Amino acid sequence: MNKRIVYLLALVVLAASPLCVRAQQGSAPEQQGAGASGEVLTLDEAVSLALRENRQVKNAQLAVGQAGDAVAAARTQRLPSMFVYSLVSQQLVKHDAGPDNSDTNVVPGVGPFFSMGTGRRPTAIFAGQILQPLSQQHRIRLEIEQAGLAREVEGEKLRGAEQTTVNQVKQTYYGILQTQSALDSLLESIRYYRELDRVTADNVAQKVSLKADSLEVKTRLAKAEYEALDLTNRLATEKEQFNNLLGRDVRAEFRVAGVPEAGGFEADLALARSRALDQRPELREAQLKVRQAEVERRIKKSEYIPDVSLGFTYMSFRNFDNEAIPKNTASLSVAVRWEVFDWGRKKSQLAEKESAIEQAKNGLRETENLVLIEVGDKFRKLQQTRQALVVAQLKQETARENIRISTNKYKVQAALLSDVLQTQATLADADYQYQQALLAFWTARAEYEKAIGADK
Repeated sequence: MNKRIVYLLALVVLAASPLCVRAQQGSAPEQQGAGASGEVLTLDEAVSLALRENRQVKNAQLAVGQAGDAVAAARTQRLPSMFVYSLVSQQLVKHDAGPDNSDTNVVPGVGPFFSMGTGRRPTAIFAGQILQPLSQQHRIRLEIEQAGLAREVEGEKLRGAEQTTVNQVKQTYYGILQTQSALDSLLESIRYYRELDRVTADNVAQKVSLKADSLEVKTRLAKAEYEALDLTNRLATEKEQFNNLLGRDVRAEFRVAGVPEAGGFEADLALARSRALDQRPELREAQLKVRQAEVERRIKKSEYIPDVSLGFTYMSFRNFDNEAIPKNTASLSVAVRWEVFDWGRKKSQLAEKESAIEQAKNGLRETENLVLIEVGDKFRKLQQTRQALVVAQLKQETARENIRISTNKYKVQAALLSDVLQTQATLADADYQYQQALLAFWTARAEYEKAIGADK
């Protein structure tokens, strides 16, 4: 195989690395591979858009609004309740009743002293009632408090949905970056494989190269094209999933911007765990559920108090042919309802509420431990990826220094061309490893931020 083929093979090795130097820099204008059409979408823009348009977040916001409506509805129970009743009927049988004059012989010609009855005519009864709860105010206050706690629980669920969405956006964004960079580099290598295939075919025709060499190049080209197709399909799916996370048309075209260099983070596990205990929505939700269980027990206990209400009733009778029945009545009353004996039902229900409180407390302690374990795990993984990034950066610097030394030696004929090309391939691989380590660091940082309960 002549020097030209050796040179082209070296270029292939250099270009076939999944990430080249320009991918490390990560500037948006330089990402010109397949699927790179559309607007440039930064990570911050994507997060803001997801928090506004993501459907899971919107549903959680609606749930908070529903809980607020439930609180407003519970507050109205403190106010008087007003009812209106009416009964309109047609009498089918005439009813007459009255005391007889037993002394008709004494007072001849005198019939009954008076009579009561209703003729066959339409009649109507109208009534209105106002009831003001008195002793029930204590239970109503507890029910309002319970509804308020339910609204706070929905608020924490909303925070959890937002944090989950932000984490999913970051994970998908970094995955798209990795796939896009690998695809760009693979497309570049396909260009060199095609050129190498052309040159090798010419050399085979000139009987300078073996046919096996040509078949080897064609096989590598076909494999690279298959891998490019696989990456293209994967990238399309990832972008559709990302658009769905952002709550927009899955067919929207966009390009991703590169990630910045790795920054520092708080290297204090105790402080991170303290922040997580203060900020994690799951913990706040578990604490609220304990309070809900306690209030539920108090509500059940308040059922021992008799229901006492102050009432005002007004009634009107229309078209009754009877002077003895008043046409209108109005009364002020006190209504009492008390279940004197319940066969031990309330006692059993209170025992059930006590068990629910213990369950909620156990759930809180379990959630605290799981949060502490998760924070510790994500903290250690972040430390590990940060150290791996340092190692990858040192390898990259070493490879760059080696390429400088090899190039200088080659200029003074102290090194072979193959040595220079090998150091170039090593540098390309080091660049790829660095980019992988950088993306792994930002992925681990996103998981760590979610673990400590950071909102963004």
